[in-house]
Amino acid sequence: METWLAALLLPLSGLIAGGVLGYVARRNFFCTLSALEQHWYANNSSGLRTWVLAATFAALITQALSWLSIADPSGAIYLAPSFGWLGAIVGGLAFGFGMALVGTCGFGALVRLGGGSLKSLISVLVLGLSALSTLRGLLAIGRTQAVEPVSVTFSAAGSQSIPAIAGSWAGSWATLPVTLLLLAAPFAWVFADGKFRRNGRAIGTALTVGMVVAFGWVATPWLASVAFEPVRIQSASFVTPVAETIMQFVVFTGVGPNYGVGMVIGTVLGSMIAARSADDVRWEACEDARELSRHILGGICMGFGGVLALGCTIGQGISAWSVLAVSVPVVMVSIVFGARMGLAWLIEGSALSPVRHSAIVLRLSRLLER
Repeated sequence: METWLAALLLPLSGLIAGGVLGYVARRNFFCTLSALEQHWYANNSSGLRTWVLAATFAALITQALSWLSIADPSGAIYLAPSFGWLGAIVGGLAFGFGMALVGTCGFGALVRLGGGSLKSLISVLVLGLSALSTLRGLLAIGRTQAVEPVSVTFSAAGSQSIPAIAGSWAGSWATLPVTLLLLAAPFAWVFADGKFRRNGRAIGTALTVGMVVAFGWVATPWLASVAFEPVRIQSASFVTPVAETIMQFVVFTGVGPNYGVGMVIGTVLGSMIAARSADDVRWEACEDARELSRHILGGICMGFGGVLALGCTIGQGISAWSVLAVSVPVVMVSIVFGARMGLAWLIEGSALSPVRHSAIVLRLSRLLER
């Protein structure tokens, strides 16, 4: 394939995928933090079930396409043998806390930007600059010297894939049963709710998101195999690609936009089309300096944390889960806990409220009282 054609198809495929993702998320209110808030404060798990189902569909489709040799995510960063567990925990906590301050994640901010949210533009720009600093600037010093060296390497498995790790421990026979269990368990939880089983719109949203993520594992490996220049194997993620998008706009380096840059731009455009078609474009800015400071601090936390954790709620929670990476439960538990602390700080006045009110702490305090 001609070099120029591969260079064009790479961001174009990301643009299309991002456009679909942004459109569906805007029309169907697909948002990680909103799902968590409804689950915690409104006793409504519909959004959370939609999100979990999207990740499960992404895993099911990706694993099926890999088995058919149509997709090849083996070169993805999520499957590297070395797992930086400290970065996963610290980065996840920082990202989750920042997500609570902003009111959404990096992907959600792009979706809101498409509908006219100028405060989301601030969050996206700060997130990108913070990510750039963590990748290549001053914050990179702490990342490379203090965080990244703390890791565990799965030498026998040669990958962070949970089935591969299980196979290296128990034998190759364990790979398929573990894969099926990792797919069946979330499906069972999601569809245990009878009301959700009748929610065709939510199920359709989850299926679309899953298909878009799986598409990345088909498109980028194929382009990597036919292009003369190196192509990063990737799917949906919205931290490092946001930083790369900013770089594409402000600095000419001789390197064209990649799949992730196309996805970032496509997500905004898809959301814009959805907002326009629903007459839902609303120009809005921060109400005061306090709200502006929250968006700036939240963007810093998300950019810094997303780089340390190698992904965001979409990058780790859905794309990395589609390849069944062991990093996902560690990062996502950290993100969820960080978000809970951030919301507690905003709503209850103390970020430590979830810790003080946790079941373990309550039991220990009662034992000490006795």
